[in-house]
Amino acid sequence: MDVRLTPDQQAFVQEAIESGRLQNEEGAVREALSLWEERERRRAEILFAVTGADESLSRGEGRSITEESLADLARDVKVRGRARLAKRKSRR
Repeated sequence: MDVRLTPDQQAFVQEAIESGRLQNEEGAVREALSLWEERERRRAEILFAVTGADESLSRGEGRSITEESLADLARDVKVRGRARLAKRKSRR
């Protein structure tokens, strides 16, 4: 495989090699591919979750979000958070 980098990319890779961050150009390509694979895995997970959410909504399993339901959620989060803090303090 023959890969051509832009001058800026070449300088970026060279800088990483000179600083010791990478050993050679191949290391740069391997790391770039590894990051790309990780990003694509996360993308697939997000798409899977969105598809599941869409299907759930289609089955009528969703719930309406209103100012009142958000206020209830905020109160619930505060109550649970305070309970967790109190529990931590009591263990000390």
